[in-house]
Order: sequence, then C-alpha cells, then structure tokens
Amino acid sequence: MPLASQLSPPHPKCPSARSPSGAVAPRPLHATAIRRSQVPPPPRPRPFKTQPKKKKKRTQPEAELLHAGRRAHNPRPPSHASVRSKQGISIPMAAAWAVVVAAAAWPLRAAVWACLAASAMLFAEAAYMGLASLVAASGTPWRRPRTRYRWEPMMPGGGGGDVEAAVDGAAFPMVLVQIPMYNEKEVYKLSIGAACALTWPPERIIIQVLDDSTDPIVKELVELECQDWASKKINIKYEVRNNRKGYKAGALKKGMEHIYAQQCDFVAIFDADFQPESDFLLKTIPFLVHNPKIALVQARWEFVNYDVCLMTRIQKMSLDYHFKVEQESGSFVYSFFGFNGWNGISYVKKNNNYNLFIGTAGVWRASAINQSGGWKDRTTVEDMDLAVRASLRGWEFLYVGDIRVKSELPSTFKAYRHQQHRWTCGAANLFRKMAWEIITNKEVSIWKKHHLLYSFFFVRRVIAPLVTFLFYCVVIPLSAMVPGVSIPFWGLVYIPTAITCMNAIRNPGSLHLMPFWILFENVMSMHRMRAAVTGLLETVQANVWVVTEKVGDLLKDDLDVPLLEPVKPAECVERIYIPELLLALYLLICASYDFVLGSHKYYLYIYLQAFAYLIGTKDI
Repeated sequence: MPLASQLSPPHPKCPSARSPSGAVAPRPLHATAIRRSQVPPPPRPRPFKTQPKKKKKRTQPEAELLHAGRRAHNPRPPSHASVRSKQGISIPMAAAWAVVVAAAAWPLRAAVWACLAASAMLFAEAAYMGLASLVAASGTPWRRPRTRYRWEPMMPGGGGGDVEAAVDGAAFPMVLVQIPMYNEKEVYKLSIGAACALTWPPERIIIQVLDDSTDPIVKELVELECQDWASKKINIKYEVRNNRKGYKAGALKKGMEHIYAQQCDFVAIFDADFQPESDFLLKTIPFLVHNPKIALVQARWEFVNYDVCLMTRIQKMSLDYHFKVEQESGSFVYSFFGFNGWNGISYVKKNNNYNLFIGTAGVWRASAINQSGGWKDRTTVEDMDLAVRASLRGWEFLYVGDIRVKSELPSTFKAYRHQQHRWTCGAANLFRKMAWEIITNKEVSIWKKHHLLYSFFFVRRVIAPLVTFLFYCVVIPLSAMVPGVSIPFWGLVYIPTAITCMNAIRNPGSLHLMPFWILFENVMSMHRMRAAVTGLLETVQANVWVVTEKVGDLLKDDLDVPLLEPVKPAECVERIYIPELLLALYLLICASYDFVLGSHKYYLYIYLQAFAYLIGTKDI
C-alpha cells in the first residue's frame, strides 16, 4: 500500500473503505490522533474594546477623603524616598540605625565578657582580703606585731623613767624627723609643733623642715616658727632649695645629703598636715632597734575632719577599708596586699610577707633607704617607688595598727581630684617603669613576682580604675540601647553587691552611707581611669604634681571658711568639668531610651548615675 494511504485512510463513504459485506470499516485510533494533531487550532476571538471611561474630576477635599479611606482599609508600606514616620525619622535613617545596632552587638558582647572577667578578678582579691581580715580581727595573739617581733621599751637599762631627763642618752639612736611642705600656710604650725613635742632625748633627735614654698610670706612665717622652736632649745633645721625639682622626692633627697642627716640611724617622715602623738617614736623605734631586718614601721592614719561633709565621710570609709582589710589581711596571712588607689606600698620578702608604706607617718631605717637607691623623682609616688625597690632587696616592713597619727582629709572636690590623679597616675606609671625590673630580678621568687605584678599592680592599679568606669558607666548603659546584648545577673548584681558588702562589713557605722559611696566612686571612676591611662602611656601630664590643699585650723571657725566665699563668674566656669558633663548627658540618653523603648530595666540605676555626674561636674 502506498505511504499516502497509510497516513490518510480513505473516507468512510469511499468504496475502498467498505468491507466486502458493505459495512464501513472502523478507523485506526492512531490515525485519528495523527490527523487531529495536524489540524490548527481555531483563532482566538479578539477582546471587545471599549472606550475608557473619563474619570470624574473631584475637588481637593473629596480626593483627600478618598485617599484617607483607602489607607485606612488597605494600608500600604510607606515609600522609602518620601514618607516619614510620626517621630519625624525617615525610614532610611531607621534602617541605618538598625545596621549600626547590629554591627555594635558583637563588639559590645565581647566588651561585656571582658568586663565580667575583670570584675571576677576584683571580686577574688576582695574576697581573699576580706576573709583574712575577719579572721585577723577575731583575735589571734600570735599575729600581733609585738608577739611576732621583738619589742622592748626604749628606756635606759630597760627600766622606766623620764626619757628626756635620761643621763644615758647614748642608749637612744639618732632620729631625723623630716617635714616636707609647700605653701602650707594653714597647717605648718600644727605639724612643726607636733614634731617638736615628740618624746625623745633632745640631743638624739633632729627636726628638719624642708620648705619648698614659693610664696615669700609663707616662707617667712615657716622660718619664724622654726626660729621660735629653736629658741626653746629644740634641735630644728630649716632647709630651702632654689627650685622644686623632684617635688617631694627631691626635697627628701636633698635633706638626706646634709652631714647631720647622714649621722642619723632612723628617719621619721610626716607630711605637713600630720600630727603624731608625743610617744610615737617610743612605740615605733623599738621594732627597728631589736629587729635589724625591718626597714620600715608604718602607723595608721586618723582623720580630724572626717565629719566636715559627706565627701570626707566617704573618704574615711575608703581609707578605713584599706587599713582594716588590706593591712590586716596582709599581716595575718603573710601574703601580698596593697593600697588600692591611694599612696604607696611595699612588701616583705621573708615568708611571703607583703606590707606597705603610704608615704607618711612611718619610720625608715636610714641604711635601707641608702641601699635601695634613695629617693627618686621619676614618678609622683616616690614612697611606692622606694618601697618596691627596698622590698626587692629583701627588707621587711611592719604595719602597726595600734599606733595612729592624726591627719587631714581633702575637704574640697578639687583637692580630692588632684590627690587621686597623683596617686593613680603615679602607680600606673611606676608599673610601666618597674615591670621589667621585677621580672628580671633574681632575688625574688616567681611566686612573689606573680603577686607583685598581677595582684598589686595589674589588678589594683590597672584593672580596678579601668573596669570601674568602662563597665558601670559605658558598657551597661550602652547595652540598654542595643537589642540582643544581655549581661548575666551574677555579673550585674551579685559581684558588685558582694564587693560592697565586704566593704560595709568593716565599716558598720557607715552602712547608711553606702549608696552615696557607690555613686561617688562611680563619679570618680572616670577621673581615675584617665589618670591610669595617662600613667600607662606616660603622657605630658604623667609627672604633674599638684599639692593637696589643706584647711587646718580654719575648720574650727564658724562658717568663716574660704570655701564659702563668693567666686567670680570666670572661676565658676573653670570649676565645671566638661568630660563629666558630657558623660552625664550620655547616661541620660541611655536611661531615657531604656525607659521608653528598652527592655533591660537599667534606667533607674543609670538615672542615678547621670544625676551623680551632673552634681560632680560642679566643683563645690
């Protein structure tokens, strides 16, 4: 059969398609499918075109009502180009803020955990010292200085009698009493009078007044006071210099160069505002005479003006914590402790006993000063410098809390800031200069190097001022504005509360002042942090020495104090601290954001901090 007949079967009416009987043969199914596939589909009908209706022009009020109704029933996403939110912030700005927040989340989390680690270091140090001081305070006779060290009264032949009338004056060693001062108009009479009243044979004691005053009137007054005591047969020397090179360290070094000073066995040092009791030498010198390995005997401070204002009460709390906790714990467990943010330290090599010298109200062995290299003016903490160098040579130090010396606390915020800057900056700068010397020292064990470098210098002189400011004044407020950054409850509440309680335990009479103490320490944290960074980097301001202002007898007058005199407008501007003011504004912004939009509920604490900084921006 031809190919055409296979593809196109005959029509049913065609005779060839019929069967022999005349019936129509059925079509094959595949042939029908092939034929249908070849038939083109019918064309689609064209849609009926209508003329567009003309829109009815509406008036402006009708159009606004119509669009308002459509927005109400079918809201649309606002346009990024033209639409603004109710607060007036465009959507691109909100998106940019979201990007900034997301980018800041990871660095902020890292800062949170770094601060938590540093807080744990501080907590460990505080817990160790607090526990040891409590055990020491519970009463252990074998730990008392007179039990651990030999002590006998300084009397001729060991008996009683009048010291000044003693015939055998040779039994008493030569003692030099140094009083460095600088324009101390308010307190020079108190310190000189107290030194001249010390009970000791007159021929075995020399009072040396080291006057670096630049005010000619003050210099004349101090010289006349010395001449007055000299007329009473007191061996007193009035020494001045042509310049103030080295400040206090330079004055002490110059005073030791005199021939009469080199003949003295022991050197007692009192700042211009310190007033020792008459029996001070009788209580301290015996420890040095009968214990040749002791280089220094340090006494405790008492404060004559602690109740002047709230700031002086807070200072007393901090200093009492130092003397009651750091000193007692170190003496009890023969381990390291230091002066956190205050003046000086030293530690003892024997039996890992670390002790401190706080720059005044102590008696040095003259040979220990000379063997340690004498006074150096490379930092503003000359006492700490000398103490560390003496301890590296194996000298021992002793703290006796039963011996107390009256002193004066800074009664103005400006004076307190200068004092804290000098102590904090000087300690950090000394860490920078002596770290390598301590590491390479061959006379000190690795364990003692660890205590000195890590515990005293790193934790208490570097970590403490940095973390106090960065964590509580920067990281916590900033975390309130960044979603997704949370601070563990133990680091936010437990650690600060524990440290505060350990401070309060040794100051039970000041429990009602603890909230003010916390806020005041936070305000001072920014100043101490800047001082620590200045010392570590050794900038131009690292060795600036500003003498702490004293008030002296003016406190006894009824409201007749220079602090209450009206000041000029220019002086008011100088008393405003701009960095603290800017930080207060930052804290207010963070607290307000957390109060309105945040979920951390830190705003109450941040608000208190902000108000404290606002108060602290004005020197009162």
